[in-house]
Amino acid sequence: MSLMGILDRLSDVATFDKAIEPARRAVRDGLPQGVKDLLHGTWLGHPLHPVLVQVPVGSWVSAGLLDAVPRLRPAATVLIGTGVAAAVPAALSGAADWSEQEVGVRRLGAVHALANTVALGLYVGSLVARGRGRDGLGRVLAYAGLGVAGGSAAVGGHMSYAQSSGASHAVTAARALSTDWLDLGPLDDLPEGRPALRPGKGASVDVPLAVVRRGTRVDVMVGACSHLSGPLYEGSVEQVRGSDCLVCPWHGSAFDLDNGAPRRGPAANPQEKLEVRMEAGRVMARLPGRHE
Repeated sequence: MSLMGILDRLSDVATFDKAIEPARRAVRDGLPQGVKDLLHGTWLGHPLHPVLVQVPVGSWVSAGLLDAVPRLRPAATVLIGTGVAAAVPAALSGAADWSEQEVGVRRLGAVHALANTVALGLYVGSLVARGRGRDGLGRVLAYAGLGVAGGSAAVGGHMSYAQSSGASHAVTAARALSTDWLDLGPLDDLPEGRPALRPGKGASVDVPLAVVRRGTRVDVMVGACSHLSGPLYEGSVEQVRGSDCLVCPWHGSAFDLDNGAPRRGPAANPQEKLEVRMEAGRVMARLPGRHE
């Protein structure tokens, strides 16, 4: 069986859930919303965790190279310490994202977190050994930590690419839409101030769209939430941080109706928004040109 097959098998192990669920609830319910939004990267418009992990990973890889050159080993120690310090905010952002993912990602994410904890422990041990003059042991522990961290990175990559953790599900749905102008029906048929479902013509199947009327203004977004494909057309319109937002009914992500930007997590990616025009009292919408 391939490594990817093994990781998929781990994602199906339901016995993990009993141990995982208390930790997930502690993270999800124990952090204030503003802190979670900061850790998700809602303010950035992109998940924050992949950005933060570059510092410990880069530091530790560089330290591994410097440790191979005797006169550069003091610099390697500095880099290991930098990586240990940077691992803390990286872990916090990863935990915040993990707590809002679907069950298979959470199971594999627990393996990822455990491996990272082992790697971090090895690097801390390396610093302690170096501080006591046991440089040989320090190097052995550091290289062992690098190996474990590399394996954990492979798990994280599987979560990101094979399981679409952190990817925009709205973009995937948008790619199935026609790039022509879509007739979404008469303006008068749309309810005021709440989302309505309208089908968007796709190449093989219709793509659900969430349509919101505010007076004579109409905003149209792809109906699948960028976070985990939640049905935005079943959500609500609320004021969030001073903006009229479409709120996902699954996890509470809020997207600015004016531009699709996330105003509240767990979503970090913007929501795909369509261009709108009126023709003889009918609402017409199409994807922006970047999808052509």
